[in-house]
Parts: sequence; C-alpha cells; structure tokens
Amino acid sequence: MRARALRHAGAVAAVTTLALALTACGGEEKKQEDTGKADASASAAAKPDVKALSAAELEKLVVGQADLKGYQVKKAKSDEVLNPGDVSADKPACEPLAEAMSWIAPGTPGAKVVRKAIQVPAQDAAADPEKALGALATPMTTVTLGSYAGQGAEQAFASLKTAGTDCAGGFTATASGEKVKVTKVAADTAAGGDETLAWTITSDLDGTPMVTKLAVLRKGNTLAGFATMSLGGEVKEQPKTVIEVQAAKLR
Repeated sequence: MRARALRHAGAVAAVTTLALALTACGGEEKKQEDTGKADASASAAAKPDVKALSAAELEKLVVGQADLKGYQVKKAKSDEVLNPGDVSADKPACEPLAEAMSWIAPGTPGAKVVRKAIQVPAQDAAADPEKALGALATPMTTVTLGSYAGQGAEQAFASLKTAGTDCAGGFTATASGEKVKVTKVAADTAAGGDETLAWTITSDLDGTPMVTKLAVLRKGNTLAGFATMSLGGEVKEQPKTVIEVQAAKLR
C-alpha cells in the first residue's frame, strides 16, 4: 500500500509540473503583463461598456476559508502562479486547455487570482499510517478567477470549447521545459454561471494514467476555472461543492 502510494505521488508530481513550474524571470513577467493589459484595452475599445475587474475586486469574489466547510483554502504562492505564454502545447488549439490545467486564466485577462481548496482528511488519519497515506490522495482543487475587458471572457471561453473538441485525442503540453503527455480529453458535466464546460483529462506518465477533472464557467466577464487532481492519481468527480459555492459568489 505504502509503495503504491509513493509511486502514485511521484507520478502526479510530474503531471502537476504544469501548475508548479517556476514563473519566468521578472522582466519577462512584466512584458507579459504589459501585453495582457494592451490586449485587454483593445477588447475594451471594441466593447467599452465592459471593464475588467481589478485583482483587489476579484479577491472579494474568490472562494475563501469561510465559504467552504470541510476544506482547507489557501492562496496560491507567487512561484506557483504562471502567466499566459509560460505554457505551450504541440497543437496551438490545445493551449487554452493546457493553460486552464496550469491555473492560468486563458486569453488576456485584466487580472486573476488563484486559490487552492483541499478536502480536510479524517481526524484519525494521523494516527493510522494506512489512513495517512489515503489522506495524501485527497483531491485538491485549484480555483482560478480571471476578469476580462470587452468580449475577452466570451472569446476565451470559446477557445476552450474549441480545444475540448479539437484536442479530444490528446496533446503534449510543456511548462519550463517539462513535458506532459495528455492522452485523452473527454467531455464531462458541471453546472453554474452563464455557460459552463467540463472535461475529464487523462495524462500518461511512464505508463501510469493520471486523471484531472477540469471545469470552466463564465459569469459575465469573469471566468472561473477548476482543476482537480490527487496524489493518488484518481479523481472520480468534478468538485461540485467548490463550483457551486464559487458560482454563487459571482452572482
């Protein structure tokens, strides 16, 4: 049991390289930020009545500890948060999916915030080695909120919808030189917001299949992305509670 859990832990660590890879150096980050602002401004010019929310405004809308009972909610660390352009795919149409898997708000958001929601293990897990190993496999859901100017949210959502169809047979994603092979993107279900997309994404690491549940909902000019993974390598369902609570906060 212990050896199997450790093998799974090693495998999932490689899968989550997309989300945990270091960000680019400061100058590159600034360049990306400026580019995003310029693109967002262009979208706003096309549809001036819609403005992107600020990061401070998004902080008030993202799920927090008080919102999710039975979860430990943490703010993602700065070195865990990537920018658009830090992640790529061998098929350009698949990049929005690779970004969403990596806690990135696709497209050109004016601002974004990221939270990690981890289900709290049973109280007796620490006293029982077998239960402790099982607790390591507790699903973790990252929640990424991105706010867009103009029609940016609709355009980003449309790119994800196209990716879900065009990339069903798989693709290879890269972050900071590390590659992850996605073998299958299957449509899944989730509800909330003005429109919602969901997938079950299977990756292959040296013959070990790893499953990520991914969902994205749009509410007005805000996109909320939910990427759920487990050190055990298996995630059976979308994080319904997290999605419902976050969707309610965006109304």
